[in-house]
Amino acid sequence: MKITKAVFPVAGLGTRFLPATKASPKEMMPIVDKPLIQYAVEEAVAAGMTEMIFVTGRQKRAIEDHFDKAYELEAELEASGKRGLLQTVRRIVPARVSCVYLRQPAALGLGHAILCAAPVVGNEPFAVVLADDLIDGDPPVLKQMADVFDRHQCSVIAVQNVARRETRQYGIVILHSESRPPHRIKGLVEKPAPSKAPSTLGVVGRYLLTPRIFRHLGRIGRGAGGEIQLTDGIARLLTDEYVFAHEFRGVRYDCGSKIGYLKANFAFALKHREVGAEFRRHLRSLARRSPK
Repeated sequence: MKITKAVFPVAGLGTRFLPATKASPKEMMPIVDKPLIQYAVEEAVAAGMTEMIFVTGRQKRAIEDHFDKAYELEAELEASGKRGLLQTVRRIVPARVSCVYLRQPAALGLGHAILCAAPVVGNEPFAVVLADDLIDGDPPVLKQMADVFDRHQCSVIAVQNVARRETRQYGIVILHSESRPPHRIKGLVEKPAPSKAPSTLGVVGRYLLTPRIFRHLGRIGRGAGGEIQLTDGIARLLTDEYVFAHEFRGVRYDCGSKIGYLKANFAFALKHREVGAEFRRHLRSLARRSPK
């Protein structure tokens, strides 16, 4: 089966970026000239997905507006002869792509947000994309994972090596010792202390899941932090099927943190075809002026 549906859990409050996120969703924060959520959708489209499912919360209307048709703006751009900008706006959502919006009624965690999407996903495999994790991959990471799914028809989770001191920030996978890439997962531990972490392979914000996950998420109840944890659901899923860990090719920016967000803007500005050269010259001038 091909994966055509992608779920974007976007109900979080983004408190680490207050006051910027007081009235605007964190997913709408720009990396140079595109919001984080658009990068996430573009990655899903590049992997062949055509139905985008947004699990939203209060004050997230800006996301829906961003992917809606803007008649007044398009008319103004056309009247002004700004054809390039007009095409940019019209390409935000390709013609073959549809968007669905659901409300997460309570802040009960990532697993609960995905469970909210079950009526729309149905009995099909699907992707989960966390817009906070901006990953610059070639090919895009979801495309890499979709190729693994096509070969094995099993759930696939993106992982990366993290510093041992950081294991308490991630779900950490346990691998079968005899496995070769893509590694078959034996188990998962949610945010273990460095001394107890079974490995340093941390789960990051890309998942390809079979619909069996819904059954487990509906049964596990609340876990760490009083929330329904996706990693707990995946741990149960391992009793039904193989789950693979994909060490992706690319650079990940944790845009849920201020420093990660700044690093992403820096990196994407340097390679932006409109501002990259000038930005690079600016950085060189700053370096010349800085004290030795």
